[in-house]
Amino acid sequence: MSLFESAGLDDEAPRPLADRLRPKSLDEVVGQGHVLGPEGPLGRMLAQGRLASLILWGPPGVGKTTIARLLADAAGLEFDAISAVFSGVADLKKAFERARARRASGQGTLLFVDEIHRFNRAQQDGFLPVAEEGVITLVGATTENPSFELNAALLSRCQVMVLKRLDSDALEQLLVRAEGEEGKALPLTADAREALTAMADGDGRYLLNLAEEAFSLNPDKPLDVAELADILQRRAPVYDKDRDEHYNLISALHKSVRGSDPDAALYWLARMLTAGEDPLYLARRLVRMANEDIGLADPGAVHAALAAKDVYDFLGSPEGELALAQAVVHLACAPKSNAVYKAWKGAVRTAKATGSLMPPKHILNAPTQLMKSEGYGQGYEYDHDAKDGLSGQDYFPDEMEERPVFYAPTDRGREAVLKERLERFAAVRRARRS
Repeated sequence: MSLFESAGLDDEAPRPLADRLRPKSLDEVVGQGHVLGPEGPLGRMLAQGRLASLILWGPPGVGKTTIARLLADAAGLEFDAISAVFSGVADLKKAFERARARRASGQGTLLFVDEIHRFNRAQQDGFLPVAEEGVITLVGATTENPSFELNAALLSRCQVMVLKRLDSDALEQLLVRAEGEEGKALPLTADAREALTAMADGDGRYLLNLAEEAFSLNPDKPLDVAELADILQRRAPVYDKDRDEHYNLISALHKSVRGSDPDAALYWLARMLTAGEDPLYLARRLVRMANEDIGLADPGAVHAALAAKDVYDFLGSPEGELALAQAVVHLACAPKSNAVYKAWKGAVRTAKATGSLMPPKHILNAPTQLMKSEGYGQGYEYDHDAKDGLSGQDYFPDEMEERPVFYAPTDRGREAVLKERLERFAAVRRARRS
């Protein structure tokens, strides 16, 4: 039974194209062969006559609900569905009671829970006993990373199946099926057909809704890209500023800058800005990249990032976005060094490990007679009076026998000069200690 039929509507009632094309078997599902094919985990599971509890993780419109329904059919289970958006504890209890009643009559239940990540942790724990007793086979669907959104106890009892965003080949298969269902070709030029696919952004359901709208137009001649854009409103890319996609894209931007690829970095910057990301959040991240991945190899990088923030504050969008783009290109093209970043982490570890060691007395100030009598400041050499401006004295606590080296500059950018200078300083200190 389709979702349309389950709503009490007969076959003569108008049905959306997406519902009419809903797959009737697992081999009709497009784009998910890596999990449903004979060598995929679900394909092997069904071939062995078993079905474990699952979490289907993937973006919208890739077939999570359809796959769950078809898995129930393939495994001979009754399909029962609830949504975490609209359900509470009472609804869960009713679903469990229905499953227990079916079990008493020899019928198993596949309980499909849409948006399962929206249940709180206590509600998620409620699935554990009924799943372990075999009252239900749980299939949860989520668009969010299960590692972050689901209880460890629930994850340990479920296999996570990662469903992919539909690629262009999978979306084209859906358009061909749509044309077969409608009995006519889409009234679009080849370029407009590609644009329609791009508008769907990997969402099969949305693609079929767009295609249905295009079919309804019945133009005198195929529509080109401009005409299609005028008629169909393109939705914003899938993006939630406090969810998984946000962190995926900022990670892509950061790693593209670190990898010295200005083109990829500009692409991810544009992706985030067009999706509605806060430009000042991006500016803050650019300042972090300048310190973490460039450092003293190009000391001007952090100033470029800060300047971009100031320009954006002054101009706003869209003019200020160019300043962010300029900073991204500067950072991506700059020589890279994380030497200061590593040095700081090492210094923090050592500071925590060594506790409250006092500085050596010769570098302590002695403003009182008592302090002078205790040896504070005795033997201190003023570096400006020393040859080459370096006395070579020791500045670590006396109790630290090993003098750690935290900062190891690279041979890249300005750090190459710093490296040569510090090597010369180290030689002076070694000579003094010997």
